[in-house]
Amino acid sequence: MQERRHQRGHGARAGGWLRRGLLLAALGLPASTALAQPRHDYRAPPPQAWSFSGPLGHFDMAAVQRGYTVYAQVCSACHGMKSVTYGDLAGLGLKMADVNAIASAHHVPAGVDGSGHPVTRPANMDDHLLSPYPNPHAAAAANHGVMPPDQSRLAVVHPGGVDRILAFLTGYGETPPPGTAVPPGLFYNPYAANGQTAMPPPLHEGGVTYPDGTPATVAQQARDVTTFLAWVASPHLTARHRVGVGAVVFLLVLLVLSICLKRRTWSNVP
Repeated sequence: MQERRHQRGHGARAGGWLRRGLLLAALGLPASTALAQPRHDYRAPPPQAWSFSGPLGHFDMAAVQRGYTVYAQVCSACHGMKSVTYGDLAGLGLKMADVNAIASAHHVPAGVDGSGHPVTRPANMDDHLLSPYPNPHAAAAANHGVMPPDQSRLAVVHPGGVDRILAFLTGYGETPPPGTAVPPGLFYNPYAANGQTAMPPPLHEGGVTYPDGTPATVAQQARDVTTFLAWVASPHLTARHRVGVGAVVFLLVLLVLSICLKRRTWSNVP
């Protein structure tokens, strides 16, 4: 009997593995994934406290504005934000004249001229923050074969989220573990995939100038630009939280009124 139950259990597990393999095959994934255990190929980032975390979270707009300064002066040299328009930057609290000035300082493709040569024009409010490279091949060729990712939704799609982005930006400079070989053109960063990245350290002490006079340390820049990326990915988060809190308060008031009405109604029943 025990042998028979063992065979049935083994058959059930084998059937489960087979079903998982068939499902993954249908999704276009390798069947070996069905037997693989999920794991991280990077060091787990230390948890951080963010003002925008939790149901009552909100964005520190001063940090968001400083983060845009870091993006504009550092990150935009390699990364674009194709889901963000210059007009969206008005959500930073900037005046429309300032947003127009930011947009017009950049040029976007405008087709070709009569000779077939590509031409550009000053960007306007409806234009997107595109990659500085003309195409993915040029972007990869300029970055050791790796195309810099678009940063529009990086904070919500990047494995590890904002905690890992912050840890990654401040994770350079650590000595690789013994036996770890870092190929030429790559940099060791424990928070990168497999501990290696093609992106050189992007932040440096005093590398940007903050309009509000905040000291531009690497830690400050990293935290500010991570906050900016979180805002870009969820620009209406604060408004949603306010609506949610208002709805909860309304429902609580309605509940109290309902209880009072019920007691008053039933108290008059003989």
